[in-house]
Amino acid sequence: MLETPRKAYVLLNVEAELDCANPQQAMAALQAADTVIVLSAYKPHATEYADVLLPVAPFTETSGTYVSTEGRVQSFKGAVKPLGEARPAWKVLRVLGNMLKLEGFNHDTSEAVRDEALNGVDVASRLNNAIGGVEAKAAAATGGLQRVSEVPIYATDAVVRRSAPLQATADAATPQAWLHSEELKKLGIQPGTAVRVGQGQGSVLLIAAADDKLPRGVARVAAGHAATAALGAMFGTISVERA
Repeated sequence: MLETPRKAYVLLNVEAELDCANPQQAMAALQAADTVIVLSAYKPHATEYADVLLPVAPFTETSGTYVSTEGRVQSFKGAVKPLGEARPAWKVLRVLGNMLKLEGFNHDTSEAVRDEALNGVDVASRLNNAIGGVEAKAAAATGGLQRVSEVPIYATDAVVRRSAPLQATADAATPQAWLHSEELKKLGIQPGTAVRVGQGQGSVLLIAAADDKLPRGVARVAAGHAATAALGAMFGTISVERA
């Protein structure tokens, strides 16, 4: 969907520059599209690429259903009413479906959506850890440093990214460029100093840090954070040099 750009995209609660595994690729695809419609509870950087920005309520302001790890189906009510003219995303999608004269968009409540989707379904029996239709292939060695990445717990979605108390914790600290101490020495970099990290067409300034649990030739740089959003894929060739 991103490797072969589409003419149009509809994004629901997605901040492409932070939520995609390859922000550079995602942003290039969106900026090249004829139409981009964003449904979000926030006004993110989507204004840089969205043609239409529709306000929707966060999950706390709408009813819905989730399935627990036990396979238990649990429904909930919104804690408060949506702010201003925002509406639950399912209602916005229903109206869009009605305007396009599509079938299957006649539900009046989230419970009606749930009942149609799950009526007579034994959800628990469908839960397993099997993986099918996916072929894992090791990437060809390219030399140089290889990036490995994780998404910090308080950078996983738009809600926690905007929570002031969560962003004040140690788990929300600005990402650093972590390398084996011998790798840092090889590059002539001292831990605690600024480095320029480059990948694809972008680069960012981070602080270097040593982690001898990492193998040589690897740089661990977190994703999902504004400080690293200009970089490319979460796994791939990366450069680290003194700033």
